[in-house]
Amino acid sequence: MKNIRNFCIIAHIDHGKSTLADRLLEFTGTVTDRDLQEQVLDNMELERERGITIKSHAIQMDHHHEGEDYVLNLIDTPGHVDFSYEVSRSIAACEGALLIVDATQGIQAQTISNLYLAIENDLEIIPVLNKMDLDNAMPEEVSDQILDMLGCDEEDIIEASGKTGYGVDKILDAIIEKVPSPKGDPEAPLQALIFDSVFNSFRGIIAYFRIYNGEIRKNDPVKFVNTKKEYEANEIGVLRLNQEPREVLRTGDVGYIISGIKTSKEVKVGDTITHVDRPCDNGVEGFEDVKPMVFAGIYPIDPEDYEELRTSMEKLQLNDASLTWEPESSAALGFGFRCGFLGLLHMEIIQERLYREFDMNVITTMPNVSYQVVTNKDERIEVHNPSGLPEQKYTDHIEEPYIKAQIITRVEYIGSIIKLCLDKRGELKNQVYLTTSRVELTVDMPLGEIVFDFYDKLKSISKGYASFDYHITGYKPAKLVKLDILLNGESVDALSTLIHHDNAYDFGRRICVKLKDLIPRQQFDIAIQAAIGAKIIARETVKALRKDVTAKCYGGDITRKRKLLEKQKKGKKRMRQVGNVEVPQSAFLVVLKLND
Repeated sequence: MKNIRNFCIIAHIDHGKSTLADRLLEFTGTVTDRDLQEQVLDNMELERERGITIKSHAIQMDHHHEGEDYVLNLIDTPGHVDFSYEVSRSIAACEGALLIVDATQGIQAQTISNLYLAIENDLEIIPVLNKMDLDNAMPEEVSDQILDMLGCDEEDIIEASGKTGYGVDKILDAIIEKVPSPKGDPEAPLQALIFDSVFNSFRGIIAYFRIYNGEIRKNDPVKFVNTKKEYEANEIGVLRLNQEPREVLRTGDVGYIISGIKTSKEVKVGDTITHVDRPCDNGVEGFEDVKPMVFAGIYPIDPEDYEELRTSMEKLQLNDASLTWEPESSAALGFGFRCGFLGLLHMEIIQERLYREFDMNVITTMPNVSYQVVTNKDERIEVHNPSGLPEQKYTDHIEEPYIKAQIITRVEYIGSIIKLCLDKRGELKNQVYLTTSRVELTVDMPLGEIVFDFYDKLKSISKGYASFDYHITGYKPAKLVKLDILLNGESVDALSTLIHHDNAYDFGRRICVKLKDLIPRQQFDIAIQAAIGAKIIARETVKALRKDVTAKCYGGDITRKRKLLEKQKKGKKRMRQVGNVEVPQSAFLVVLKLND
């Protein structure tokens, strides 16, 4: 056990975690030249396409150091704020962390956020200055930032390059010398924490775990503490590039278990595995439940695919524990699910994974956040969906979630970024100059305002230099109204939204204009209206397709033409009463594309 080291890699997005992980695997001989490719741990097609890490990836390496053999368990983590739950789970299963900082960009918002997460879990932090091979690297300046933040010595900072492999040997030495070996009692009852799971259509559910106490052998009868279900450990093993079976895994080891579980509800990330005949007293603690930030409805395009979508969501939830969902129905779209996501990128990735991995085409409704409604009787109701809002006469006030946002940017963009925050109803709380050219802004903002396009606007204003991180601070009363979109007087519940009163008129008008372009013309006029309660605040009309009924009239009295037009008008009016408006799928995504 004294020769085991469990560590993870944490950093801001694009600071070179996965590339550095490649070099570590190459240096320790875990990956052969034939298997070597860029970002070898990012095995999902989506990850390779976008160049981002979406899932944490665990892998075991062997390393020979000063005459002894060591086992290193590495977990590579995502850098984007939407996948911070993956990072928190990885940190819970480790004793040390490599903190990677890009030498060309310096410390960013997500770096600070992940660092605090690691410090809270008492992890040993090893700071690494990456991308030292680039001409625009600023080692002295960035080292000063790390020293200010960590309070370590200058010689503790390791200079490295994920691309060339420079400094990788020093990193491995530092891991062995500084990261503590796992603590635990090999003789105690088995206590292993499940930190991830994946569905395999041939083997059932594969759970990844880290052993804190005791040991597990092949074919041992085991049980899961939370679900109280009992299984047999048909196969156990360690995670190399592929899964490698083993006969026994001991305290401190990270591995996988296959026990023929077919139902996804039976495996929960954060659960504890123990023996049936000699169980442990209690489960492993340290996992917090995920709190979704953004809610949206996901519906199958064909209502007959509802059950298939449910199965797909269950399998996806195994691999992505931060996805939460519950069934709901909509008048416009039929049966579907109300899903909670950690952010808009997370929502986009889930949609894409449903399509790629399960061949499910879905419609996603307008994303919103959860609100708390205080009724006249002083009761609090949590509302995730505008249709769940009580009537106005029963409502005292509505409270919306607020966040504390940290934005780190260059000094020259500070004015336009503050203006963007103020436009989004933000309130500047603090402004700290990290260096002469970099500043950290702390802003209180409503979460609902950053859900749509805040991050994209921030990136374009700052030419990609601003980094953004946030956490929920609580709920505050707000003047919110329910904005309904009506088509020919019928409300489309999938397009209704809760919005601040000051933004409602502009937002409603823009949606109506956009829908006018997207809804195909019919044989009758279609009125598109935005309404707050009974008050119409915006209107557009999709004109009817008309046959030229007066074409046969040449010359003669005007009353002949008028008579034909009146007859056509009556027919169109009657048609409108019985006609249905077909809303294309693109119209439901209109809100996300309002600024295009």
